[in-house]
Amino acid sequence: MTDVLNPPKDLHPASTTRPKPMGKVLAITSGKGGVGKTFVSANLAAALAKRGNRVLVLDADLGLANLDVVLNLYPKLTLHDVFTGKAKLEEAIVRAPGGFSVLLAGSGMVEYSRLSSEVRDDFLRIMNGLTPHYDIVLLDTGAGISDVVLFAVSLASEVLVVATPEPTSLTDAYATIKVLAGQQKRQSIRLVVNQTARLGDGRAITAQLQQVLDRFVPSEPGRQLRLIHMGDIPADPQVRMAIMRRQLLMQSMPGSPAALAVSQLAAKLQEAIMR
Repeated sequence: MTDVLNPPKDLHPASTTRPKPMGKVLAITSGKGGVGKTFVSANLAAALAKRGNRVLVLDADLGLANLDVVLNLYPKLTLHDVFTGKAKLEEAIVRAPGGFSVLLAGSGMVEYSRLSSEVRDDFLRIMNGLTPHYDIVLLDTGAGISDVVLFAVSLASEVLVVATPEPTSLTDAYATIKVLAGQQKRQSIRLVVNQTARLGDGRAITAQLQQVLDRFVPSEPGRQLRLIHMGDIPADPQVRMAIMRRQLLMQSMPGSPAALAVSQLAAKLQEAIMR
């Protein structure tokens, strides 16, 4: 199993203030790109919608969005148009395959690479307009610990970190979790391990990461950070096939091992978010 016992040092300054997290908002994030975060976001949305929830996915990877590619959508209006006042919020929301709604972001817009006061205010306005109309809002954030990513995560009442068993993914997942614990004072963060090779890999990885966090991340008495293992998504050749076809795995191959794992993840998260 991967050794993650050499964690990086402090990575990000603590922010002075942050908005109050919004109920029934789940941020899906990762320490590094390429771990399947957007795949998880899209297919998890479909699984939650199948369970009878009104679900919206907001592509919060401002500037490097790719949710439209995964869903094979060609939106006429994006989050950028709402931010700039060219479109109303409801006009930019589109129905995705899988029975859920999406609000897509534009790609390659450098003005969203930093958290300006305008981006912050626009983001808050959008979220306040969305949350009353959906049972669950999923934020498909960018990877890493930029100020834009951390602000998006700060809006969620629950955080799901996606990682793979690769050493770089686990090191970056640790770094992300450490920053979220220190800057946002979170007491629990959920983890799903993607592309596992063996049953039980994710639980063992979670336990190892918890040991590292207990050792290197200071906590106040009675406020120890708890890392919650939400499940594993096994390595499955059907995933690549679905991605190449720009299809949801939950629709094209719902009986595949990875799709069944996503369904189990949806059941656990619904119980956590809706309680």
